[in-house]
Amino acid sequence: MGTVVMHNVVSVDGFIADSEDQVGPLFDWYSNGDAEIGVNDKVSVSEVSAAYVRPMWAGTGAMVIGRHLFDITNGWEGSPPAGEHVVVVSHRPRPEGWHPEASYYFVDDVGQAVAKARELAGDRTVAVAAGEVGGQALALGVVDEVAMDVVPVVFGSGKRYFGPVDAQHLLEDPHVVIQGDRVLHLRYKVRRQFRR
Repeated sequence: MGTVVMHNVVSVDGFIADSEDQVGPLFDWYSNGDAEIGVNDKVSVSEVSAAYVRPMWAGTGAMVIGRHLFDITNGWEGSPPAGEHVVVVSHRPRPEGWHPEASYYFVDDVGQAVAKARELAGDRTVAVAAGEVGGQALALGVVDEVAMDVVPVVFGSGKRYFGPVDAQHLLEDPHVVIQGDRVLHLRYKVRRQFRR
């Protein structure tokens, strides 16, 4: 089975968007370089960031997101930014007639969503969107690593990277620390007493 990685772009003070779901300058680094990373023509980052992002996105087999992100992005019109499959945590079903060809699954439980994504991804990585769903997955103990693209901005308030997490979770020292242009890429393994 592949690694489950909780991931998002985040402000220095730990927010993935403001209270109105606006990301402000958090995604500016996605267009501040000359290296395309293969998603679309709007994404061209620094060479350093591209060397990190390309293999991470190419290694992703499935994503787990919340219904809120699905609704905001309209599920990327059935073409996710990474991976071939998306599992949406939602108590509502797939919208009627919405991209029937897209490999999107709607599951009403975070643990079951991660299990489904692992099944779909096989040996590839499962990317869990940080925020409410990511925080719940971390609290359930199903996240193996935390990946953050830290942007030098302070939001002060908004949507928290770790969502509803209200307990202490220890991480190992970062095993990835890469300074891009206006972004710092960090990756931490989640420390556990036991491995699943």
